[in-house]
Amino acid sequence: MKERDHRVRVTRMLLRRALCDLLRQKPLQNISIKELCAQAGVNRGTFYAHYTDLHGLLGQMEEEMLGNFRQALEPLLAVGEGHLTPADITAGIFELLKENADLCTVTLGPYGDKAFALRLLNIGREAYMEAYSRLFAGASPKQLAYFYAFVSAGCIGLMQKWLDEGMAIPAQEAARMAEGFMVGGMGSLQGRR
Repeated sequence: MKERDHRVRVTRMLLRRALCDLLRQKPLQNISIKELCAQAGVNRGTFYAHYTDLHGLLGQMEEEMLGNFRQALEPLLAVGEGHLTPADITAGIFELLKENADLCTVTLGPYGDKAFALRLLNIGREAYMEAYSRLFAGASPKQLAYFYAFVSAGCIGLMQKWLDEGMAIPAQEAARMAEGFMVGGMGSLQGRR
């Protein structure tokens, strides 16, 4: 049984990698299962033993990441109940992105699934809006919504730069940088070289 579970995990990992590699080159509708299987080094029967089509494979990858993203955001909703800082939570999110760098790179790339990126943003919006309303009690819901739009766009740009550079700096450092920009704006750059 363990051997079968291991083979299934390896096969799924190979198919995932192959799909991400191909999605860097062209949109999903231009990828064939034959091409994917050749790239992954598995036969078509193996593919069909796990998935019905390419949308099923991509959908499973996205659902797994969405579930992990929700888990990474849970501590944000428990602010004050633990010892986690916003930078710790952001670092957790960056770690998640690092673990899913292949999917993130594809999502943010020219052939990415923009609907998936929007789903991630919406999940983040719900969690952050709840946390922001506690942290900034005097701010109106409209102000908080604009703040989230501003911050999320900046974080996406920062994440894209981080991914493009091969995640050369640790996730914790990227998270501290994001938090510094959110909290201190340009002032966070003073005195740094």
